[in-house]
Amino acid sequence: MLKPAACFLALFVLMPSKGTYADEPAIGTGEGKRTDYSVVLLTENFPPYNMAIDGKNFAQENNIQGIAVEIVRQTFKRAGIGYNMTLRFPWDRIYKLALEKPGYGVFVTARLPEREKLFKWVGPIGPDDWIMLAKADSPIRLNNLEDARQYRIGAYKGDAIAEELGRQGMHPITVLSDKDNAKKLIDGQIDLWATGDPAGRYLARQEGVTGLKTVLRFNSAELFLALNRDTPDEVVQKLQTALDQLRKEGVVDSILAKYL
Repeated sequence: MLKPAACFLALFVLMPSKGTYADEPAIGTGEGKRTDYSVVLLTENFPPYNMAIDGKNFAQENNIQGIAVEIVRQTFKRAGIGYNMTLRFPWDRIYKLALEKPGYGVFVTARLPEREKLFKWVGPIGPDDWIMLAKADSPIRLNNLEDARQYRIGAYKGDAIAEELGRQGMHPITVLSDKDNAKKLIDGQIDLWATGDPAGRYLARQEGVTGLKTVLRFNSAELFLALNRDTPDEVVQKLQTALDQLRKEGVVDSILAKYL
């Protein structure tokens, strides 16, 4: 979500056990070797990437699951960086915290040009294509995004997809939870649902909605960890190196295959 959009979101609070970052010893090397940093991770319900097991908007530690959650856990383990994980709501709040507070970060989110200098990035974690979904019997045919302007479009508030549509002057009808758009589409409250793929289809299935069709695929994005700009470069590099190793070894593809 991208989130997305979408842009394909968690907060990192990096807290040295003593002194300042400049005073800390070098980060340890080798899988599983812990550092003096502890990271607090916050995310949101964004299936299948991040989600509370019980479906609620607050969860901690092992009560959180999903593609990004598993990849992030493995990345931190491989990098030897400790963490705590909490799922919270709403997305706008955790994104703002990551943007403004030193030591914070958010996952998963789309790495867009306008966001590039706002954060330090680790990824990619997974794909998040931007699509327009319609009901199976809808007569709507789209050749490009401009063709969608005449229709009522549902989107997820604060998501990169909704933001892009807004920049295009399309004024999407936004909701606080993207899964609500599935039933709004079926009930005829919106004509099109602008969402991520695979996230949108996964959410629709969770709501008992099937048979939706893709009438337009208008962007391809990748989802990342977005860290506050004050995050030490050494921490960012440790995480990126660990993620790259996991991808090379096939661990990332294996996690994706479990959910998709």
